Amino acid sequence: MVNLINPGSYCDFEMWPFVSDLRTGAFTGGSGEQALIMAATVQMCNHYGLVSSIACGMTDSKTMDAQAGYEKAITTTAAMLAGGNFVAAYPGALGSLMGWSFEGAIIDNDMFGNIQRLVRGIEVNEQTLSYDVIKDVIYGDGHYLKHEQTIALMETEFLYPNLANRKTTQEWEAEGRKTIFDEAHQRLQEMMRDYYPKYIASKTDAKIRENFPIKINEQDMRKNNRW
Repeated sequence: MVNLINPGSYCDFEMWPFVSDLRTGAFTGGSGEQALIMAATVQMCNHYGLVSSIACGMTDSKTMDAQAGYEKAITTTAAMLAGGNFVAAYPGALGSLMGWSFEGAIIDNDMFGNIQRLVRGIEVNEQTLSYDVIKDVIYGDGHYLKHEQTIALMETEFLYPNLANRKTTQEWEAEGRKTIFDEAHQRLQEMMRDYYPKYIASKTDAKIRENFPIKINEQDMRKNNRW
């Protein structure tokens, strides 16, 4: 219909097949079959040259536990590696899309970053093959640690997660044996306490105040203030 009105208009193919648990008939968004069917949908779209829109990152778990972690990971990874264009990842979603977790959204953000790094893959070109660097090291110091390329690659080729704990077991125990949910909850409290979105630019706010008798000061329109 759109192309009849405006030939050449953009559109995407939003095919979202969902899977049910045959024992109950209930939707199961975190199953391996769900990951498989979404990935297959992407591959069919790519085969026919269609822009794909798919769903992933769902879980049937009711809390952000190990089940939620592996279900979200397998469905998102499959969709991304299959080459999906528009990927609705449902950060924080729980209970077969019937619930949501603020902490879950923060944890999922870490997961998405790692999956994006996986999808980016290993770039192979003349620069990354580093023949000249290898030659310099062999005939030079004998190691790569001091080479300027090594320092640069540390910043571009590695992802450093915000929440995942990579410390030693001893350090983790000394710091209170916090789970990733504990870390996400702490981050949430910091965000809710310190972050306040500036929906209206200061110039616009000033213009509005010139024309309307607004009594609340701009600095008071924040969380944890007298209002």
